[in-house]
Amino acid sequence: QVQLVESGGGLVQAGGSLRLSCAASGLTFSDYAMAWFRQAPGKEREFVAVISWSGTGTIYANSVKGQFTISRDNTKNTVYLQMNSLKPEDTAIYCCAAGRYGSSYRLYTHWGQGTQVTVSS
Repeated sequence: QVQLVESGGGLVQAGGSLRLSCAASGLTFSDYAMAWFRQAPGKEREFVAVISWSGTGTIYANSVKGQFTISRDNTKNTVYLQMNSLKPEDTAIYCCAAGRYGSSYRLYTHWGQGTQVTVSS
């Protein structure tokens, strides 16, 4: 059974940083691109970033480019999202997903439950 378990969310002041982790099990991790999506209250799910299976390719949403960094460790079956200079508009539930490389949620077949990130002003 495939499981994606996020951690690292929490409450942070504007300008602060958080590092999210997503631990995967039940799948061959290195076969999958790994992505982060987020959903804020009352808004649609939004693509944040994706990293290719090898880690050599990344795509970022324009809204987080230069602010967030996605990385992965295939020896630990874990993908990370380093979030710096956080703003209140980054407040959302952040979910990781496993699938094919790209920004559309339709490319992803496995999803985690999500971790809440709240940025106070």
